[in-house]
Amino acid sequence: MPQQQDQPNSGEHAQQALREHVREKAATARIKYGLYIDADAILKMLDDRDVVRYPVGVRFDADPLEPGEFAHAQPLGEHPRDGFCLFVHPYFENHREIWPLLVAYHIVAINYGEIATADEAELYGATLLGIDVDAYYQALCELADSIPTTET
Repeated sequence: MPQQQDQPNSGEHAQQALREHVREKAATARIKYGLYIDADAILKMLDDRDVVRYPVGVRFDADPLEPGEFAHAQPLGEHPRDGFCLFVHPYFENHREIWPLLVAYHIVAINYGEIATADEAELYGATLLGIDVDAYYQALCELADSIPTTET
């Protein structure tokens, strides 16, 4: 009887397929919007249904954010087609050069919902911005850590 080789289970295969799709979508968006993605480009991407599947508005407001959270995409209704508000910590409002790092991370959650993990978000952001995944992750950690804490 021939030996069976270990093959990834269907869950692993699906996750690999998702990761490849995420990488392709980010690379396509990077080509479409240029190799240097600035604040204006990332905001235009939010209005491009080829890049971001559902409508997204950006609001600089920390109220809906958890401590240490730099941004959060909140659904505006029961179905994703109702759109999202991307709440970004107001600490970053006057730092437009950082917006692409912060916004890119949340595009995956908006496009794919709960099936996407932080790994896919990091892969998307890094690919879109043309940097190494570990460097992107480190930058996000440093940005989150830079948010001033308020003492009560």
